[in-house]
Amino acid sequence: MRQGRGDAHCMCGRVQGDHNAMDTLAPDLATMTRTPLTAPHVAAMRAVGDEKTYPPGTDLARLGDPNTHFCYLLEGEVEALDPVTGERYGEATLQAGQFFGEISFLNGGRTMLGARTLVESRILEVPRAAMLRLMSEMPEMSDIVVTVFAARRRRLLESNKAPLTLIGADETPALRRIAAFAGRNRIPVRALPLGCPEAEAEAAPCGLSATEPAVIFGQPPVAAPTPAKIAALLGLDMGLDQGEVVDVLIVGGGPAGIAAAVYAGAEGMSALVIEDLTIGGQAGTSSRIENYMGFPTGISGADLCWRGEVQALKFGTRFTVPRRAVALSRRADGTFCTTLDDGSAVCARSVVVATGVQYRRLPLDRLKGLEGAGVYYAATDVEARYCRNTEVVVIGGGNSAGQAAMFLSRTAGHVHLLVRGPSLAASMSDYLSARLNADPNITIHTCTELTALHGDAHLDAITVSTQTTGRDRRLPTRGVFIMVGAAPNTGWLADLVALDAKGYVKTGAESGVDAAYATSCPCVFAVG
Repeated sequence: MRQGRGDAHCMCGRVQGDHNAMDTLAPDLATMTRTPLTAPHVAAMRAVGDEKTYPPGTDLARLGDPNTHFCYLLEGEVEALDPVTGERYGEATLQAGQFFGEISFLNGGRTMLGARTLVESRILEVPRAAMLRLMSEMPEMSDIVVTVFAARRRRLLESNKAPLTLIGADETPALRRIAAFAGRNRIPVRALPLGCPEAEAEAAPCGLSATEPAVIFGQPPVAAPTPAKIAALLGLDMGLDQGEVVDVLIVGGGPAGIAAAVYAGAEGMSALVIEDLTIGGQAGTSSRIENYMGFPTGISGADLCWRGEVQALKFGTRFTVPRRAVALSRRADGTFCTTLDDGSAVCARSVVVATGVQYRRLPLDRLKGLEGAGVYYAATDVEARYCRNTEVVVIGGGNSAGQAAMFLSRTAGHVHLLVRGPSLAASMSDYLSARLNADPNITIHTCTELTALHGDAHLDAITVSTQTTGRDRRLPTRGVFIMVGAAPNTGWLADLVALDAKGYVKTGAESGVDAAYATSCPCVFAVG
């Protein structure tokens, strides 16, 4: 990997082409060639950084280390390290004029790969805060760095050699939840079936059996793994300095919250976004969005929101998951304190409520026990892999349900769309309902409801009731996707903000103020 053939791979630090970070966010690494940071960029980094010389064999970064510095190689050679074997990761090495790291640098997360010097190397180290400031002042530098960082994250996502390894995710609901959390938050993950040779190779160095479910992120393996614990390992649940008060706290990481994050960061405000599950919210789980300006061929909700998140990170906005707001109060000095589900609190001078809605759950026995084990509320690649070549059921008559049915029809044996009403006309876009009716792999059942779930550790069948005939029937299925609407997620606002009869936040004239997004409480805004 000496880059002699322009092979970019995982440790590349140069790219070619239009450096608009949103247009080349994840370029084709196989065709990338090198465009280095310019002399003025390096001079600016020298002014705020320090040069250090390291002997051969020095570990510059280990898996899980905090991203505290931007490291630019002035002289020498550096290799990436596999977190389990300690051997070289990938085929390339970094040389003079390149830099290491990936997108986790922007949000202050932890390193995804280790790095080690091969020869004596001289490195320019720039503190993270100073580097982010330079990037905001020098957009051409920012475009190069962000594009390379995003490309590296893309390679980790696509390589199936990610440092976070799940053994037995397909067989274990707890690990499925971690796989879903990782997939929707663009966390590189490697999923291996129990007992396979690759699982044995990963498990053995950690003293594990490849026939038992496990989560490995370096050594030792992760005990009692949960999405929250994985987030902590990766630095995604970053805490604030004691007593820190941010300018803007954005509660909710859907499209509206991400947009607020971009604008706040671009205006130089200190902003923090908290999200209880997935950056992108419900829109992030949409398999295809076709009516958003600028994407004539459509884009997945996850990709759209990922681009916005990276854009906000570039401006210094921070994101933290999975954190849920449970209460809001106002202190005597006028600042707001938001209590989170782990008992901690975040204080801010202003609050943007972007919590959107929460999924409605059907009143069914055993629903909670089968969630993640055959019952799902999103249709992405993560869920689709569990339903390949089987019959699946989508419940709902809105666009989200329609898009899910279209997406699942590509890989499922057959898709049954259950609609409570007599048709799709009242709740779904015409273009989408026409596609559903034309797809031979989709059957639409109108006036039909789900009444029962069957299965022990995993869903294996459901009972549906048809109103027009009054008959019940049992339908074998390994996957049910419930998309029957949602309710406003505003209970945590207490009495500080006026709500309407349905629980939605009142804004603008409805709340007695002139600003369109202002609420009845000064310095609290609502979007989405």
